[in-house]
Amino acid sequence: MTDNTRTELATPDAETGRPHPGRAVSRVVEGWVAAFRRKLSAGELGWLPVVLVLAAVWIIFQSLNENFLSPRNLSNLSVDIVGTGLIAVGIVFVLLLGELDLSVGSISGLAAAVFAVLNVNSGVPEWLALIVGVLAGTVAGTVQGYSFAKTRVPAFVVTLAGLLTWNGIMLAILGTSGTINLDENGLVAKLTSYYFTNDAVAYGLAAVGASVVFLVSYQDRRRRQAVGMPHRSLRAIGVRTGAVAVIAFAVAYLLNRFQGLPLALLIFLVTVAGLDIVLRHTHYGRQVYALGGSVEASRRASLSVTWVRTAVLAVSGTMAAIGGLFLASRITSVSQSSGSGVLLLNAIAAAVIGGTSLFGGRGTTWSAVLGMLVIQSIASGMAITDTPTAVQSVITGGVLFAAVVIDSLSRRSQEAHGRA
Repeated sequence: MTDNTRTELATPDAETGRPHPGRAVSRVVEGWVAAFRRKLSAGELGWLPVVLVLAAVWIIFQSLNENFLSPRNLSNLSVDIVGTGLIAVGIVFVLLLGELDLSVGSISGLAAAVFAVLNVNSGVPEWLALIVGVLAGTVAGTVQGYSFAKTRVPAFVVTLAGLLTWNGIMLAILGTSGTINLDENGLVAKLTSYYFTNDAVAYGLAAVGASVVFLVSYQDRRRRQAVGMPHRSLRAIGVRTGAVAVIAFAVAYLLNRFQGLPLALLIFLVTVAGLDIVLRHTHYGRQVYALGGSVEASRRASLSVTWVRTAVLAVSGTMAAIGGLFLASRITSVSQSSGSGVLLLNAIAAAVIGGTSLFGGRGTTWSAVLGMLVIQSIASGMAITDTPTAVQSVITGGVLFAAVVIDSLSRRSQEAHGRA
């Protein structure tokens, strides 16, 4: 049910005088259909395109290889999306401003290199080296953000310079050694190798997730109802919560059939949910969306453009550093190639494919999760079916192009309806 759908009561049953359950469900479904038609005509498709693409990818690869949706493969998939997914979450913040950060790959490699050199070569405790590595990413992002805000040079130019600078610093830090192997039993290595084998943990997380969805939806309904705004009905909230619960418990069941809930996935989901709250329910988040909608209007509203731009690039740098540590954890090593390759392209593609607009002002952190699921599902499917890597690039590029086209058409439709 959408925010534009008002609460409706079911028609009372002729015999009991109470609302008939069947008619109530019918009204909810009819409301969804009507809301979907309104969104379709206004160009507000939301997550529907990416969900359909993800479903198609899973169906195709499952038909080609019955092991694609096996608990083992899905568990590995849930861990593989974390490193790049965290970087993509940071990219979402930048895209909301209508800008682009090209330095996240280099910052992720820099953070991993700082951690490895401090911990392995210099004997600094892992927890301290990890904090310093993350702070290195925060500092790099802050420097870029302040430079972008003060000079008004486009962010992609500033971060392109950062890409070269941070990569050079990473190579200098690693020195001639080239590759540094991490302790396979260390703190960072366990980020992607530790699993909660107790089934109750996965099911408990599923229950908490569904409960949070209900509470957030219910509180939103109360706030809207109090000021006379359109709001979801209780039945719609119940159906929505039920759908989330079914998906969450199904995922928990599949994960428990292999090794249990991965620690990496837990950290990823908590981080995404936390940053989603920051974006959608805090003053800072509203400033980010406002600045992405119109810079001039934000200035006239006395919004600190310099501070918001600096903070957004700082968030992007921090998330890139955290993602880089998870990527290093996955292979338990750091090398001169860390942060290079298709990492940057996949991070940006994940945010865009997931539904974050390139024009700014529209998107959520969950967009990165959906987009990363699509990209990594394609990669996993290609690997399990022995398809050439070149084909993977072509397919991913095609999906990205389709996402950009949909975003562009959606914006045109919204402008025609006076909503953009």
